[in-house]
Parts: sequence; C-alpha cells; structure tokens
Amino acid sequence: MTTPTSITKQEELLTVNIHGMTYVPGAAPGSEIIPLFLDRENSIWVLYGKFAPGTKLPKHFHTGTVHFFTTKGQWNYAEHPKDPQTAGSYLYEPAGSIHTFSVPEDAKEAAEGFMVVYGANINFDGDAFLNIRDAGAIEDGILSYLKSKGLPIPGYITPKGAGFKNLQTHANK
Repeated sequence: MTTPTSITKQEELLTVNIHGMTYVPGAAPGSEIIPLFLDRENSIWVLYGKFAPGTKLPKHFHTGTVHFFTTKGQWNYAEHPKDPQTAGSYLYEPAGSIHTFSVPEDAKEAAEGFMVVYGANINFDGDAFLNIRDAGAIEDGILSYLKSKGLPIPGYITPKGAGFKNLQTHANK
C-alpha cells in the first residue's frame, strides 16, 4: 500500500499550551477553566480546569461520554466519596451518568485536570433543573466574560466547516 494523499492540509500544527494562557471563571465559585478545543456543532469541549479546595460543581447528568485526567490535587464525586481521584488518575464517565464533582474542604492544593467532554451537562440544583452547559454555552460564557473585562480572546482550537480555523486568526478575532 502506498501512502495516502492528505485530504486535510495543515499549514501549521493546531496546538495550544496551558502555560501562559488565561484562566476564566468556570461553572461554580472556586473553578477556573482554560479552553483548549470548543466544537459547537458536534458539542465536544476540551478544557483544562482548576478547582480550589471546597469547590462543588452542580449535580449534573452527562448526555455524552467524558474522559478526565487529574494532573494535580484530589477530588471526588459526592456520590462516591471512597473513590478519590488524585494526580495521575484517569476517569471515564459513560453517557447517562449523574454525579456531583467536589474538592474536599481540607484539600492541601487545588485539584487540576484535563477533560474531554462529548455532549452536554444538564445541571441541577438539588433535583431542580438549573441549566445546560455544552460547547456553545461554554464558548459564549468565555467570550462574554473576556469582552466584559476588556481581555483578549484566548487562542483555543475550534472547527470551521470541514477544516479548522487558524489558531492565530481566532485569537485575533
């Protein structure tokens, strides 16, 4: 077999590095995120998150799968307190799962991690519907926050049609 012809031309690698990027507020007090990849059309979102001790995200239902790799600190689901996720832990969450992310109040450092999420989180306050977070809602929230603070748009990766928008072009949008 011969080498196939590339159908996706790349002038440059589509890459970002969290070092030197700006965190923006996350879904709950004590949480901050860095967008890495946001795809509204396919509802795929890739974020790097930092969660201060005592942070608790709303209980949420996943419409799609999640991959979460913990890089620092410790966190757990309130529903599974005996299964802490620590630096080096990889967690797979199946679609249809429901849980509440929390960092212990007495944690010595913030929990940090890299997440790849397919679909949406349907969030609840107790058992009452709160909101839906998907790639579009996250991108809208990030752009609105940055605009309100007069900050530049970060260089995250996002699809455009069949190809990808150039990172520098998006960062200067």
